[in-house]
Amino acid sequence: MKFKLLKSDEQTKARAGEITTDHGKIQTPIFMPVGTGGTVKAVHQHELKEDIKAQIILGNTYHLFLRPGLDVLQKAGGLHKFINWDRPILTDSGGYQVYSLADRRKIKEEGVSFSSHIDGSKLFFSPEYAMDIQRVIGADIIMAFDECTPYPCDHRYAKKSMEMTHRWLKRCCDHVDKTEPLYGHKQTLFPIVQGSVYKDLRLQSAEFIAAQGRDGNAIGGLSVGEPAEMMYEMTESVCAILPEDKPRYLMGVGTPINILESIALGIDMFDCVMPTRNARNGTLFTQNGIMNMRNEKWKDDNSPLDESGTSYVDSYYSKAYVRHLVISKEILAAQICTLHNLAFYLWLVTEARTKILEGTFLSWKNEMVSKLGQKM
Repeated sequence: MKFKLLKSDEQTKARAGEITTDHGKIQTPIFMPVGTGGTVKAVHQHELKEDIKAQIILGNTYHLFLRPGLDVLQKAGGLHKFINWDRPILTDSGGYQVYSLADRRKIKEEGVSFSSHIDGSKLFFSPEYAMDIQRVIGADIIMAFDECTPYPCDHRYAKKSMEMTHRWLKRCCDHVDKTEPLYGHKQTLFPIVQGSVYKDLRLQSAEFIAAQGRDGNAIGGLSVGEPAEMMYEMTESVCAILPEDKPRYLMGVGTPINILESIALGIDMFDCVMPTRNARNGTLFTQNGIMNMRNEKWKDDNSPLDESGTSYVDSYYSKAYVRHLVISKEILAAQICTLHNLAFYLWLVTEARTKILEGTFLSWKNEMVSKLGQKM
């Protein structure tokens, strides 16, 4: 993987760049739709490419390990071939499930013992095994196995967890460096900065992660319930330490406003379930604010779904019709709303990139932030 920094904004820390993988180029800043179990929910792969214009998607190591399982994936030739997707893929390591399955897991130095959320069977992930699983899945970018601390947690716990994450990272690096990819394309390991909301720990972790000299770096353990201002403060502190010539990935973030503010702090890559999950509840993100499609006000509004939207659904369907589908719990509602939201998120980061290259990012960002959170 290569990263080329094309332009740094003069008024903010925003950057426009280009990542090159064996499955193609990624223009940054970029948003990556989340395809947890080998599918971005409610969306066909051709829609991801042609309508949403996704350049890279996410898979989840834990979920793919459980279903369809490693044998199925390996026989198919990896996740790319299994789902018929020829662009880049990133997989997380399963570390977030350590966090989200708190009542089902036990963390030790060797790794993490889980109970499967499907059938209760006992599982064990070590840093080395998490790397082996990601070799079988075959993503272009693979994530180090880490522990994502809950919010709130005390300084002592956050420090202990961070130090273990650092030891696990060394094991991940050692293991990846002595094993080979399975399908003929290169895989790049990203370490993850942890440290909860404690600035001293975040700085310490950022220094350690930067010193590993990998081709990209991630910031984890944010957007887990802490106030947005705290998330921005941690992100800014970490970005000041992570190398400028490597892409920076802020995991699990976020709202459209979060994304724009984090781009201004120097982040290049984002993922979040928000546009897909909220779509399935009938919530749409637009350039002018947030639309709740359950609202009575859309009942007989036969204007296009979103006049400024970039997906074909925005001009093809009316607000009244989409509201009817949402209220009736029709499957098509989830499909239309998901297409709209993901196309909007991809438009947002693409437009941000254009403004960075033009040198007008800050004024555009401030104008957008003033509108994006409004309820329509």
